[in-house]
Amino acid sequence: MLRLCIFPVTYYILEENVCKVIAMRIVICDDDFFIVEQLQNYIKVYFEKACVKCPELVCFSNGESLLEDKGNKDIVFLDIEMPGINGIYVGNKLKKANEKIILFIITSYSEYLDEAMRFHVFRYLSKPLDKQRFFRNMKDAVDLYHTMMVKLPIETKTGIYTVLSSSIIAVEAQRRKVIVHTNLRDFESVHNMQYWLALLPKNCFFQTHRSFIVNFEHISDFDHSLVHLAGNRFQAYLTKRKYSAFKDAYLLYLESMR
Repeated sequence: MLRLCIFPVTYYILEENVCKVIAMRIVICDDDFFIVEQLQNYIKVYFEKACVKCPELVCFSNGESLLEDKGNKDIVFLDIEMPGINGIYVGNKLKKANEKIILFIITSYSEYLDEAMRFHVFRYLSKPLDKQRFFRNMKDAVDLYHTMMVKLPIETKTGIYTVLSSSIIAVEAQRRKVIVHTNLRDFESVHNMQYWLALLPKNCFFQTHRSFIVNFEHISDFDHSLVHLAGNRFQAYLTKRKYSAFKDAYLLYLESMR
């Protein structure tokens, strides 16, 4: 088993009253030593160019060792053709254990693409690796990870509660109240809609109506007047003049999640 460990690093990024706490762990699983070495180098160069210390980086040469690993797996680069169990099996296991894992499939065999896409891989990288394409995809992966890990304070009259931005379903203005709907419960915020519009990550949230800001992640379906969220537990108004912009932004979000 090939294994390289770099001490984990936590990023604290202060941005408009939001403290982003990021402790990323990147995993490479490939039996080709040259590809492993190339990926290590590309990843280190990416973070050097971003002026950020490289996160924890761990490498495995087979799927069995990867599945035995007990550590977090935030971004994974996974080969398909390996000794023992193949990458399709491993990828399915990883996705079942953590649906938010950001999974890159790396292979020379395009016939595996359809199978890999069934468990929603983030990107498909073909060998030999193209450096510039890798950097573009790595930026998308890191941006997505940051978005999922952003923690936001919800200030109410009784206290301040911290939640992941991904757990926020929608923000709704109800007369003089502003309600933040989350997976766990609703909070009555002391801040107005403009505050939340400025605070929430732009690539995941959209103001569909003056009274609603919705999270793309929780959308079930929508038409020209309504957006249904969280398995139709919530609905938000969608103004006609915003329909096209909303649809385009939502499709772009879905594309970034593939």
